[in-house]
Amino acid sequence: MTLTREDLKACLPYASEANLDRFLDPLNLTIERYEINTPARLACFLPQIAHESGCLKYVLEIATGEAYEGRVDLGNIQTGDGVRFKGRGLIQITGRNNYTTLSEEFAVRFTDHPEKLEEPLFAALSAGWFWKWRDLNLIADKPDDWVRERKGRKYNRFEWITLKINGGLNGLADRLKYYELAKQRFFKP
Repeated sequence: MTLTREDLKACLPYASEANLDRFLDPLNLTIERYEINTPARLACFLPQIAHESGCLKYVLEIATGEAYEGRVDLGNIQTGDGVRFKGRGLIQITGRNNYTTLSEEFAVRFTDHPEKLEEPLFAALSAGWFWKWRDLNLIADKPDDWVRERKGRKYNRFEWITLKINGGLNGLADRLKYYELAKQRFFKP
C-alpha cells in the first residue's frame, strides 16, 4: 500500500502543505520497510505520528530534555544526555540508548549528530523502527474488540498502542480524533 498526498492530508489535516510534500516520500519508504502497509496498521500509525509531531510540525521535542537527565533507563548516563538526546523524529525517540540503536540500524552516528533525526527521512524511519521494535503491527492487526488488561485497567487496541508509544495515555483525545479520520480514510464503505 502506498500513501498518497490526499491520504496524508485527510489523516493529518493540520499539516502544512510544505510538510505534506516533505514527508510523503519518507513516510512511504517507512511504511514499506516496516510493513505498516495495511489499512488497519496505517489507521493506527498515522494518528500516533499526527499527535506526537503536531501533524508533522515538530520533529524536535519542545521541552528542554532536562527531565531526562540521569535517566539510566534511557541510557542517559553522561551529563547533558537528557538535553542532547531529547525526543526527535515523528514519534519523538528519546534517550542515548535509542539513539545508539538507531545509529546501528541506519549506519548514521546519531549519537554524534542527534539533529539528523530531525531530517524528514530519519524522522519518519525512526518512527517506523520504533513501531516495529514495540511490535505495534501485531497489535494493529488485532480485531476491534481486542482488550488487554494492565494493573487492573482494560485497554482497547488503540489505547494499548498509545500506552506502548507514550508510556501512558497522554493526548488520547487528540490521538482518537486522528484515529477517526484515518479510519474514515482507509475503511471507506
